[in-house]
Amino acid sequence: MESRLVGRIGTYLKPYAGWVALALGITFIASMLGPLRPLLIQLAIDQYIVGGSAAPGGLQGWIVAQAEALGTWGVTGLQAIVLFLVVALMTEGLFAFIKNYMTQWIGQRAIYDLRTTVFDFVLRQPLKFFDRTPVGRLITRTTSDVEALSDVLSSGVVVILGDLFRLVFITYFMFTINPTLAIVTLTVMPLMVWVTFWFRNHVRTHYRETRKQISRLNSFIQEHVTGITIVQLFGRENEEMRRFKQINNDHRDAQIQTIFYFAIFWPAVQIIADVAVGAVLWFGGLQAMTSSALTLGVLIAFIQYARQFFEPIRELSNQYNTLQRAMAGAERIFGLLDDDYSLEEPDTPVKLDALKGRIRFENVWFTYEDLDRVDDPAAHDHVEWILKDVSFTIEPGETAALVGATGAGKSTVMNVLLRFYDIQHGRILVDGVDIRDLRLQDLRRHIGLVLQDVFLFSGTVERNLTLGNDDISEEAIREAVRMVQADRFIDQLPEGFQQDVKERGASLSHGQRQLLAFVRALLYRPDVLVLDEATSSVDTETEALIQRALEALTEDRTTLAVAHRLSTIRDADQILVMHKGEIRERGTHDELLQLDGLYRRLYDMQYREQEPAVAEAR
Repeated sequence: MESRLVGRIGTYLKPYAGWVALALGITFIASMLGPLRPLLIQLAIDQYIVGGSAAPGGLQGWIVAQAEALGTWGVTGLQAIVLFLVVALMTEGLFAFIKNYMTQWIGQRAIYDLRTTVFDFVLRQPLKFFDRTPVGRLITRTTSDVEALSDVLSSGVVVILGDLFRLVFITYFMFTINPTLAIVTLTVMPLMVWVTFWFRNHVRTHYRETRKQISRLNSFIQEHVTGITIVQLFGRENEEMRRFKQINNDHRDAQIQTIFYFAIFWPAVQIIADVAVGAVLWFGGLQAMTSSALTLGVLIAFIQYARQFFEPIRELSNQYNTLQRAMAGAERIFGLLDDDYSLEEPDTPVKLDALKGRIRFENVWFTYEDLDRVDDPAAHDHVEWILKDVSFTIEPGETAALVGATGAGKSTVMNVLLRFYDIQHGRILVDGVDIRDLRLQDLRRHIGLVLQDVFLFSGTVERNLTLGNDDISEEAIREAVRMVQADRFIDQLPEGFQQDVKERGASLSHGQRQLLAFVRALLYRPDVLVLDEATSSVDTETEALIQRALEALTEDRTTLAVAHRLSTIRDADQILVMHKGEIRERGTHDELLQLDGLYRRLYDMQYREQEPAVAEAR
C-alpha cells in the first residue's frame, strides 16, 4: 500500500527528474564532507599535535600526503589540516544552501502540479459527486492534505537519501580508523531498530486518525459558516457550539495521542545515542590504558562519530514522521482522485457549430442511485426512479413548460438535459444527436441556464456577468443589460459595473441577482434557454421586469421553463404536467384547463389568485 502511494507521489517529481538528480549529486558530496571532519581532527591530533603515530595508509595517508605537499608553499602540516577543515565546512555549508533551495524549488512546483490536478479533478466532476462529498472535505484535500505532501516532495527524498549517504560514509570512516570501536558503536543498533519499528507501527494509525479529524473539523466549520443565518435565526448557537467542541476535542485528542509517541521516541533515541558514546568512552578508555594501539585522536574522532552516527538516524525518524503525515494525506488525496464520477466523453464527438433547438426525450428513465445503464428498467422494481419513461419533443423556437408538485421530477429533466447526471435508460436528442455523442463543453455552450438559486462570485458586477471571458465586449454587456432591464439598478450602484457584489452576491437583493443571471445567460448567446423556477422567489415588480425580458430572450429561441408561477408558463407553446416522475398531461394552458385534470387542480391551488396581480403588472 505504502509503496504504491510513494510511487504515485513520485510521478509528480518526474517532470523535474534532472533537477532531482542534480540535487542528489550535491547531497552526496555534502554527505561526505560532514563525516570527513572527525577524520581530519584525528589526523591533526595524532600526526601533528601529539605526534609519534605511524604514517597512516589509505585515505588518511593520501590526506597527510596532500598536507605535506603544501609545505612547498610555506604551510605546515597542521595548518594544512586546519585549511582542509575550513574548506570542508565552507563547501558543506554552500552545498547545503544549494540543496535546500533546489529541493524547495522542486517541491513547490510539484505541489503546484498536485494541487492543480486535484482542483481540475473537482471541476470535472458531475453533480452526483458533490451530492455525496462535503465541500469541507474537498477544501481539506486541496489545502491541508496537499500541504502534508509538501515536505516530502520538496526535500523528503533528497534528505532521506542524504541521511543514508551520511550513515554509509560515517560507517566507512569508523571502520577505516578502528574496526573494533566501530563494532562497539554499532552494538546499540538492534535496540534502535526495535524502537524505530515500535514507533512506526503505533504512530501510523494515529496520523490517519488526525487527518480524519482535520477533515471533520473543516467540513463542520465550512457548513456552519455558510449556514450561519439559519443557525442564528433558530437560536442554535449553543447547540452548534456544543457539537463543535466535541469535534474539536476529538481532533485535540488525536493530536495529543500522536505527540505521546513522539514524546517517548525522541528521548529513547537520545538515550541510545548516549549509550553508544558511553560504550566508546568505556571500551576505548580501557584499550588506551592497556595498549598504545588506540591513540587520543582516534578516541576523540570516535566520540564525534558516535554522536554524528545518530544524527541522521534522528533525521530519518523525523522524515518518517513527515512521511507518515504525507502518507495519510496522500491516501486521502488519491482516494479522492480514484473516486472519479466524471461523465464519459465520446471518442469521436459530433461537432455542432449551432443548434436549431429541437429537443427530444425518448423513453428516459433516471434515478439518483448508483446504477449503470439498464435495458429493462421495469426489472429494477426496487429502484426509486425519479423519471419514468419520459418522452416529449420541443420543436425549434418553441417554449415548453414543466409543471407539477414538488418532487415530480421537473428539475431532474433539466439536470439530465445538461448532463449534470447521466440517464440509465432511453435517449435525449438535441437536433437529432444523442447528447452522449457531444462533448460536454459543446453541449453546455449552446444551452443557457438560469437557476432559482443564483450564485454570484465575490468580485465586480461585470466579472460576474462575463465570468472572465475577455471576448465579450463592453457594448455586448450593455446591450444585454438593457434587454433584461437590469440597467435600472446597475446604474444606481455607486460604482456601476465595477461594484463589488461580495461573496455569493450578499450586497444585492434576490431579484437583482436573478436579473444578473439572465444577463449572464444572454451574453453567451445560447441557442436553447432553460429556466429552473427563475421567477419563483422575486417580488411582483421584479417579476414583471423579468417577464418582459423573457419575451425578448425566448423570441426565436427554444425554451424549457421549469416553473411554479403562471407568468412563466401560461403563454407556453406546450405545458408538460409531471407527477411522480411521469408526464401525465400535455397541451396548452387552455387545453389543459379543459381537461379538468392535474393541471386544473394546480391552477386552482396556485395560479387563480395570482392571475389578477399578474394581469395588473402587465
